[in-house]
Amino acid sequence: MSVLEVTGLTHTFGDKALYKDAEFTLFQGEHMGIVGQNGAGKSTLIKIMTGEVVPDKGLLKWHPGVRVGELNQYAQTDGHYTIRQFLQSAFQDLFDAQEKVEALYEKAAVDGDEQAMIEASELQELLEAKDFYSVESEIAKLENGLGITALGVDTPLEELSGGQRAKVILAKLLLEKADVLLLDEPTNFLDREHIAWLTEYLKAFKGAFAVVSHDYDFLENICTSICDVEFQTIKKYHGTFSDFLKQKGQLREDYIRQYQAQQKKIEQTEEFIRRNKAGIKSKMARGRQKQLDRMERLEAPTFTTKPHIDFKWTPLTSPTSLRVQDLQVGYSDAILPKLNFSVATGQKLVITGFNGIGKSTLIKTLMGLIPVIGGRYQFAPGISIGYYEQDLRWERANRTPMQVISAAYPNMKEKDIIKALFRCGVSNEHCKQEIGTLSGGEQSKVKLCRMLLTPVNFLILDEPTNHLDAETKDSLRDALIGFEGGMIVVSHEESFYRDWADDIFNIERCR
Repeated sequence: MSVLEVTGLTHTFGDKALYKDAEFTLFQGEHMGIVGQNGAGKSTLIKIMTGEVVPDKGLLKWHPGVRVGELNQYAQTDGHYTIRQFLQSAFQDLFDAQEKVEALYEKAAVDGDEQAMIEASELQELLEAKDFYSVESEIAKLENGLGITALGVDTPLEELSGGQRAKVILAKLLLEKADVLLLDEPTNFLDREHIAWLTEYLKAFKGAFAVVSHDYDFLENICTSICDVEFQTIKKYHGTFSDFLKQKGQLREDYIRQYQAQQKKIEQTEEFIRRNKAGIKSKMARGRQKQLDRMERLEAPTFTTKPHIDFKWTPLTSPTSLRVQDLQVGYSDAILPKLNFSVATGQKLVITGFNGIGKSTLIKTLMGLIPVIGGRYQFAPGISIGYYEQDLRWERANRTPMQVISAAYPNMKEKDIIKALFRCGVSNEHCKQEIGTLSGGEQSKVKLCRMLLTPVNFLILDEPTNHLDAETKDSLRDALIGFEGGMIVVSHEESFYRDWADDIFNIERCR
């Protein structure tokens, strides 16, 4: 049985057509991944499925009575709620019923009200039928599984970082037990062990879900089908993510062969027409021309060109790029013990650890964005740092990517800006679109482009793979492998760094 049928879906964002007469079906119990290049329309598709965005054309038909839950990391919440209160609100109707039961029992005891006793008993049966008395253990299971317990369940939401808050919102969504889950990048703010927990949870989930993710190991483990959003189409493949890659590769090869064969036939026919249009075979030539005019021509393959990321390097004479001695980081108080480490010139250091432990705080301290609590750090003389901040924040979100690059490099010619952005995977149309309207992946590419235009000898990258598609991740990986300077890369994605990291500093071991 289908829980969602999508037909004739057509939608344009700005000047870009995302889908044209697209269709797909989500079946009961199906675990579907949604993939595609940055800016292809994956997140917009989720918003259309939830009703947040109304498509230009098309029909979305949900099965009657289906309860749909959406992961909205930016949802408005009462900041005064503690984590525990927020999670309990997933069962608010049951907690309200429990309060009513207590009030009715009290009334029956004080007034001898028999009707109150009957009502209380009926509500008690309802609570037992809905397994209310196991709610607290269920909440605790989610808190432990997603690493929320470590945040302190009595912590107000307003004191959480964006990643911590997103984790709590995900937990509440899972507690609500919708029939269908719509998840947009659920692993972006999860650590490795919590991604593993979510993987097992979703594999066992009896309902249907659609998940947008650039974590392809995650998709491989949870999906039974893949929807590929590409070139205004949505094509569904059955099987795992690796099955999808094989099928898509074969289809592309078949298409290229068909296109090349058709082009050869067109060339041969046109040559025959040129040679015979005025001779004794002119009638035959006219017939061939009619055949050409009626031919349904295949579009030239326009498969996405892989971005080309290349950091400009400037030499550093010192053998050590960075020394950290008894460094304490935090805001009002130190959040980690004293840190001691160094990074040799040319060394590739990856920092890992659960979200909220202080990785970004350490990075911001090294960049001089927040003051040192205690101890010291020292970069080598002549250091030139390329810094990538994970937060997608812009001083002026109404600027276009071209204007962002131009503001940073005012002497750069327009054609060179366009070329630089294109090399990072930003299309010509997106170059001239307000950056605040672009997808997270496209914004990340603009940030990378701005970094690449200045020669550096040390890189500090904070979760650079968040939001990036597979091709851009591969190009970034190649660029980091080829970079001759030292680097610190904060990452939760082991598959990204395991092949090239010289050292891995698990900051959890400092506690």
